[in-house]
Amino acid sequence: MIVRFSLYGFLKNQRYFEPFLFLAFLDKGLDFTDIGLLIAVRELTTNVLEIPSGAVADVISRRWSMILSFAAYIAAFLALGLADDMSLLYVGMLLFGVGEAFRSGTHKSMIFAWLRSENREDERVKVYGYTRSWSKYGSAVSVALAAPIVMVTDRYEWIFFAAIIPYLLNMINLIGYPRALDEIEGKAASLPEVFGHIVSTLRESIRRPRLRRLFFESMGFDGVFTATKDYLQPVLAALALTVAASWIVVEGWSETQREALLVGPVYIVLHVLSGMASRRSHVVSDRAGHEDRAARWMWGVSALVFVGLTVSGVRGWLIGMVVGFVVLHVLHNLWRPVLISRFDTHGDAGRGASLLSIESQARRLATIIIAPVLGFAVDQATAADGLSPWWPVGAIGLVCSVLFFATSFRGKAVRCDQGSGES
Repeated sequence: MIVRFSLYGFLKNQRYFEPFLFLAFLDKGLDFTDIGLLIAVRELTTNVLEIPSGAVADVISRRWSMILSFAAYIAAFLALGLADDMSLLYVGMLLFGVGEAFRSGTHKSMIFAWLRSENREDERVKVYGYTRSWSKYGSAVSVALAAPIVMVTDRYEWIFFAAIIPYLLNMINLIGYPRALDEIEGKAASLPEVFGHIVSTLRESIRRPRLRRLFFESMGFDGVFTATKDYLQPVLAALALTVAASWIVVEGWSETQREALLVGPVYIVLHVLSGMASRRSHVVSDRAGHEDRAARWMWGVSALVFVGLTVSGVRGWLIGMVVGFVVLHVLHNLWRPVLISRFDTHGDAGRGASLLSIESQARRLATIIIAPVLGFAVDQATAADGLSPWWPVGAIGLVCSVLFFATSFRGKAVRCDQGSGES
């Protein structure tokens, strides 16, 4: 099954539009405030459906929840590729949010269900990190395919349409998953049972301090990361113009083609390094002594990375910002396996998909708030004279990283391994 899980991640990350998403929106005449609102719509849609979709996955069928997710993704790709105004872009992002809601947390809970069935629960970080590494390698391959598509067509629409093919293949892969991974009794669940599962999972999440802390950490790390990570694209676009003017001469190439020429290699390196980091995340956890201490280390490193991004943004050092974003992506792929394993350690196995859906909802709530605000801040910084427009990206991450790094020394996360002590 590890091969099937890895194949799922590889195909799922064949999102050829992903390294060009902001550039595609800018090409349609949007500003960063518009883009922030589109991101917020996507995250809000996912948030509204997150907990119900997790409950449906837990008590009805995780496999069919995933298949429904991929059908919504395919519809979203069609809408985004065909869109020529904001209304259809909003429809596309709404459908994308539906796909995210029915997918997030569900596949991870299936991996952990298989590990439990094989009595390999102590390998959570290692196995999830391994399968996640194939997701990142899939992203590297997708960039290697997407950049030539953009350079040949000189258009962004085709990278949305091309993503439909691997998503159809992944639906076939998911249909073949064994039913045992659903971890249900085999009878159809009633609507009251679904809502009862939601309420009891929420109650457990609120009452248990260890879970509350994890939800807030997810908001601070993953929510901020999602809102900031794609600003690498316009930074690369600005750098591409500088590089093209100085030492790359491609006669007759458009601005879009020159951007793809730089975006492609940088994102390939980024995803390969991220895959390597994900595969080795268990080493960080082992050396730290336990997962909570490893998380504290990563909060400290995150603060340093955002210091670098803020200084580079203020000074207009584009290469410094590119390096900072690459390091941030690598750090995020060390962080996720550790965080997800902490949820599985401290949560109830029968609520796996629901807990991870609440986690996803929490971090998306942070992104809903941050993305439009950050987009507006970057637009204002762009309009202002003097400083580089990219400094707000680093500043907002720095504030969150310092806050969580400082509070981690209170020892709450560490003490959660020492007896229950919970109400």
